[in-house]
Amino acid sequence: MFNKGQLAGLMKQAQAMQDNLKKAQEELAFVEVTGESGSGMVKILMTCKHEVKRVSIDASLMVADEKDMLEDLIAAAFNDAARKAEETSQSKMGKLTAGMPGLPGGMKFPF
Repeated sequence: MFNKGQLAGLMKQAQAMQDNLKKAQEELAFVEVTGESGSGMVKILMTCKHEVKRVSIDASLMVADEKDMLEDLIAAAFNDAARKAEETSQSKMGKLTAGMPGLPGGMKFPF
């Protein structure tokens, strides 16, 4: 299947890829996405590591009888931001693993 030289080369490639993936994962802590709901009336800024940085709420929503709606909008904005963070993470990581020879589909890194 593989001779020693090919196996050594493949292992070297795998180690380099693992190093690149680790670096990319660390960088994701600094990539920010914004989730919105209510036509932008509620916004949540979070990193791709799901750390919420800021919650912005339009002043018109700060009415006592709108508490339930505001809570729903915050949850929707958070979920939108989380989805965007996941998509961004998958996109960034997918670019690193694309074209790696001999890897079965769905193989996760780091090992």
